[in-house]
Amino acid sequence: MGLFKDVLGNQESVFRDHIPLDYDYIPKLVPYREQQQRQIAACIKPLLTKRNGRNVFVHGPPGVGKTVAVKHLLKELEEETEEIVPLYINCWQKNSMYKIVLEICDLLDYRFTHNKKTDELFKIIKDILNKKAVVIVLDEADKLEDEDLIYNVLEEIYRRTVILITNYKDWMANLDNRIKSRLTAEVVEFSHYTKEETHGVLSERMKYAFYPDAWDEDAFALAADKAHELKDIRLGLYLLREAGNAAEDKASKRITKDHVNVGISKLEEFSIKEKEALEDETKFILTVVKNNTGKKIGDIFKAYQTEGGNSGYKTFQRKIAKLSDNKFVSVKKISGGADGNTTLITYNGSVTQLSDF
Repeated sequence: MGLFKDVLGNQESVFRDHIPLDYDYIPKLVPYREQQQRQIAACIKPLLTKRNGRNVFVHGPPGVGKTVAVKHLLKELEEETEEIVPLYINCWQKNSMYKIVLEICDLLDYRFTHNKKTDELFKIIKDILNKKAVVIVLDEADKLEDEDLIYNVLEEIYRRTVILITNYKDWMANLDNRIKSRLTAEVVEFSHYTKEETHGVLSERMKYAFYPDAWDEDAFALAADKAHELKDIRLGLYLLREAGNAAEDKASKRITKDHVNVGISKLEEFSIKEKEALEDETKFILTVVKNNTGKKIGDIFKAYQTEGGNSGYKTFQRKIAKLSDNKFVSVKKISGGADGNTTLITYNGSVTQLSDF
């Protein structure tokens, strides 16, 4: 049938290496985030002289390089010394104290976890970490089901820097007072990339991912401009990859604007697939929001309960936060007024969901 003829007949690829287009790829340099990295590094440096480190609260919207900048620092720290243990936890994936403790045991190569309770495992972790120093990163910290782990680390680990990463600027203000008093974190903000910075970041990734002269200049500009318009570097990486795939599908050695437009058209298709992948409970909440769009979160929660929802209010809030992170809904906080502080939830329709860059 000749279905593979074009591919097999065209041995050359526009791609040099797909990996630099991955969302969790750690580049050799993290451009335009040097100031934030210096701030965070300054909080870690006391650990190198056997003192306690300072804690850090990192915030900023999705897709602005928070995670990749912090991971880059951890990688550099690991290469610099063996006396500081770097631990990175994604709280979206590990959102309970037990799950996080198990993950830390795995990172520390401690395998004897079977039939041990959370407190027992934490004591083992504490004994291991207190022989050295530790930088523990809790990414998407707002997804934590409880805050006991933060308290225990601050209270029982002698030399440590705790780095909390979240999209929400006001998240730390809602922490338990006993945690806030011990945390005293330095605040590091990541803002949206400018248009020039967006082009710069994607240009750097393009050099590693594609062969020289694989891209038409106007095609790359279209992809980078779209990423800036959507205010998300991750979408730019997605477009670069999909444009490259579209070029290869046509056995083209050059990526043009037509190939980028194929990638742009797939953003909608991609969002639909991701929406279908949502767990049933989250889908149900999204439907409730759609039917009550623009209302206060408390009223939507009541509607959710009326329609048979069984989750508590805090779990409901976390699900709304997840939908907001992935732009299925918009969350608008209003201060003052007759009802005091209010949060309005609006249904956005179809948008793209991506893991944090």
